[in-house]
Amino acid sequence: MSPQPASIPALVGARVRAAVRRPTRLTPEERADRALTLRLVSLLLQYPDSELVSGRPELTTAVAALPDTPAADHLARFTGWFAAQAPETLERHYVETFDLRRRSSLYLTYYLHGDTRRRGMALLTLGRQYKAAGWNTDGGELPDHLPVVLEFAALAGPGGGEAPLRRHRRGLELIHQALTDADSPYRHVLAALLTLLPPPTEADRAAVARLAAEGPPNEEVGLDPYGAFGDGEFAPPGAFTPPGAFTPPAPAPPACPPPAPTSRTGGPR
Repeated sequence: MSPQPASIPALVGARVRAAVRRPTRLTPEERADRALTLRLVSLLLQYPDSELVSGRPELTTAVAALPDTPAADHLARFTGWFAAQAPETLERHYVETFDLRRRSSLYLTYYLHGDTRRRGMALLTLGRQYKAAGWNTDGGELPDHLPVVLEFAALAGPGGGEAPLRRHRRGLELIHQALTDADSPYRHVLAALLTLLPPPTEADRAAVARLAAEGPPNEEVGLDPYGAFGDGEFAPPGAFTPPGAFTPPAPAPPACPPPAPTSRTGGPR
């Protein structure tokens, strides 16, 4: 008996999965709305410095003007909270959420490669992808920082521009799960982004659960497993530390009082 008929369902399934990985034909208006949504998600995931805080009215207005979609609904929930908070509260919450918790770090290649040589290659490849598309970052952030990846997706479009987001879908799911567990309003921003991506498969869900329990690959730095995660847990000094990120001080010698942690005074823009 020929094996060809048995292969047909697999072939069809593969083509269906390939089709849902990217949006179907979008009108120019739909592409513009999608790009604006991605750009808004990028802005809202950046450190709330004085410039971003002063732009809250414009951000809220832009979100309210989006077409009625699940992504717009999630973003409206977030901007309602974002607009009502004192600047100091926003800064503190951002640092506690994204700088002091490894499980909700915004550096995507960490979830896929951990602190291994493969992560360095992934960062190099991503930077080359940006350059090949004619887009140069300002050099202030690593190329896998989620706001940077989102800005590239908005500029380059749903095909190649959104490929890094699809590639790191499982890491995005883990970040969203961590934000939800912490009851952070930023969970709505991640939820908005996830509505724009293909739905997770059973394999994706299993991989996210395994990643949450075991952590990413470990080779050079020697991180503790993700099972040691706790709300507010410090990342070890030097572990996937991006330029300008908060690094907790090393423990003081027993005879000396521990140094007070420094507060973050600026962030990626």
